[in-house]
Amino acid sequence: MLEELQAFIREHVAAIEPLEKAVSLAYWHFTTTGKKEYEQEVTRLHVALRKVYADPARFERLKSLTDNQIINDQTLARQVTLLRDLFTGNQMDDETIEELTQREVAIESIFNTFRAELQGKKVTENELKEILRASDDLELRFQAWQASKQVGAQVAGPLIELVELRNEIAHSIGFENFYRMRITLQELDDDELFAIFDELDRLVSPIYRNYKADLDAQLADRFGILPADLRPWHYSDPFFQDAPAADPAVRKFLADTFAHQDIEALTRRFYRTIGLDVDDVLARSDLYERDGKQQHAYCMHVDRKDDIRILANIKPNDKWMGTMLHECGHAVYDKYLDSDLPYLLRQHAHILFTEAIAMLMGRLETDPHWLTTYAGVPGGEAQLLADQLWGQMRGQLLIMSRWVSLMSRFERALYRDPRQDLNSLWWDLEERFQMVPRPEGRDAPDWAAKIHLGTTPVYYHNYLMGELIASQLRSYVETHIFGEDGNPGYRFVTDPSLGHFLTQRIFRPGALRHWQDALEFATGERLRPQYFVDQVRT
Repeated sequence: MLEELQAFIREHVAAIEPLEKAVSLAYWHFTTTGKKEYEQEVTRLHVALRKVYADPARFERLKSLTDNQIINDQTLARQVTLLRDLFTGNQMDDETIEELTQREVAIESIFNTFRAELQGKKVTENELKEILRASDDLELRFQAWQASKQVGAQVAGPLIELVELRNEIAHSIGFENFYRMRITLQELDDDELFAIFDELDRLVSPIYRNYKADLDAQLADRFGILPADLRPWHYSDPFFQDAPAADPAVRKFLADTFAHQDIEALTRRFYRTIGLDVDDVLARSDLYERDGKQQHAYCMHVDRKDDIRILANIKPNDKWMGTMLHECGHAVYDKYLDSDLPYLLRQHAHILFTEAIAMLMGRLETDPHWLTTYAGVPGGEAQLLADQLWGQMRGQLLIMSRWVSLMSRFERALYRDPRQDLNSLWWDLEERFQMVPRPEGRDAPDWAAKIHLGTTPVYYHNYLMGELIASQLRSYVETHIFGEDGNPGYRFVTDPSLGHFLTQRIFRPGALRHWQDALEFATGERLRPQYFVDQVRT
């Protein structure tokens, strides 16, 4: 029976490996050009790949080989677990596969090519964010924020229809809704996940409330208004998912520090120093703005071998410095996987695990040791602003914890009832978690302007789980890898032993273990959110 199972897996991999590579390459061309021909190719290949997993005869064969079977081989057992989840989530007929894929790709195509209109001109997302980051013109800020939501009106209707289709698929497979299905097939428990988020809310809410009060006082002073008059466009990101540099000294320092930097070169140098070279990754990447290109950022492992690429839209500022550190965190995870692992296990232990590494690295954009070592900031100047810089990162962690809680709860409610008043629900959650008042009289699908809802469903919770793991990893590295020997903050940005630890304990094992077991293998403990809470409390 085990020999038959191994033969089944070999045949399956032979079928999907070239298809997955073709899908990745087509998606790369689609998102870097926005051309219709690549949109059609992505659709065709996604349909073909889904049909492999949707084949009921193949699924029945897999179940017959594994039901009630004790598999003592850890590597084989893990492949079976991942395979069964993939087959389960794709049980649908050919017509449904084609409709689902066409709807998903069509929504992504809108995001790829859409450019907002501001004062009669087409503008990029970078331009809108720069206004919200730097401008003191309140009317311009308001107009830029409104422009950032324009895409929502275009995708809201198709997105609701897509949600309903996804729910129909989940019902046919035996799940309450698509959200519950995807959470379960990600080896998470919906109730346990939101129990963690509820506990974080209880612990972090008073800390966030105090932080937000201080932030609002600074922003009100900057804009010459009362704190009670602050609205979404007074913050530095269209969704308030990034911490504003409200302190004038920090804002000027970060702007001056990165205004003339080569962000790509700094990224290369840092990763090379800690023993995780990314030169080959960046050579294959598409890093700068262009018409028709997706305006966001992502990392792609094309073939589960050596072809790893990043899409970005770099500008010389701290936001894109953090983004490149983040995306290269994904890249080194993929690059340093054990190449001898079976194909199905040659990937991260879990989505939230690769997000943890990306966030661990992305946090360094305001780290004084990193700024001194790589961005050329004089040590005295960085240390003089050390408290404010940590306050900036602490604010980012607090904001992220509230923003992801909002997004996760909204998406779960969206799949429970996609025809409810989603516009009001969105602002109810904004006011509860971000403590940002809704604009008076506004009734628009602002929620639909968030690309993840359409293109990366039931994903957002992984960002917050990744932050929790990142805090746990940072504590472990400083305590057990660096110990009492020297300055752990400086060593964290310069010591190759960091890269060695990550490679041996996290990257190389790939998906050999369940994510909780993988975290225990790396740190000796399963998930402990207290590390994150302790960080943001100080």
